[in-house]
Amino acid sequence: MISKKQAGFVVMLCASLFAVGILRAVPQPGRTTPAPQGDQREPGLYMTFQTEKGNIACKLYEKEAPIAVHTIVGLAIGKLSYLDPTTGQKMQKKFFDGLTFHRVIPNFMIQGGDPLGTGTGSAGGPGFPYKNETAPTLKFDVPGRLALANAGPDTNGSQFFITEVPYPSLNGGYTLFGQCGNLDVVKAIAAVQRDANDKPLVPVHIRHVMVERVGPAPADAPEAMARPSR
Repeated sequence: MISKKQAGFVVMLCASLFAVGILRAVPQPGRTTPAPQGDQREPGLYMTFQTEKGNIACKLYEKEAPIAVHTIVGLAIGKLSYLDPTTGQKMQKKFFDGLTFHRVIPNFMIQGGDPLGTGTGSAGGPGFPYKNETAPTLKFDVPGRLALANAGPDTNGSQFFITEVPYPSLNGGYTLFGQCGNLDVVKAIAAVQRDANDKPLVPVHIRHVMVERVGPAPADAPEAMARPSR
């Protein structure tokens, strides 16, 4: 037998443990949810944009858009050299880390990948710009599509966008090279206050881009490309 005092202590202890469990189970504001790991994801290549608003995890379409995936991944991991549009100097670093989403439109898309942060810049040099890749099986018929921004056919560089909603009018005009989850983060970025040019009043940064391979890598895996000679 336990006393009433001991019983009360046990009840209070159980209640405290239960409360801690609830607090741990509910995502806290400002924290990001880790991308699923290992066999929880389909085999393939993944790119995760880490931002102040949370993570956006995307599966890349290597077979359908090999040039786009090779280029964007090479820039992301620092294995592809390019000319900086500001200085004209040859650079080789993790290109997207520290850049911003410079254009956001609610119920449409968020756009990033411009080192100038204005929508007019991109990586330059050999290999830029590069051609469009369109696959009949890939359309802008679901939210979360990851695609290259361009100024017309075959003018692709480093700028990309992620759609918030289906947008069929984009079909055929843009290289669609991935499908993103975490749409709540896309919506949160699209909803920030912006100016007349759709630029966020408070910058939303791409803190880091993480590239991960799930399953065996093909012989020409973009993440395994050799670094260019200096």
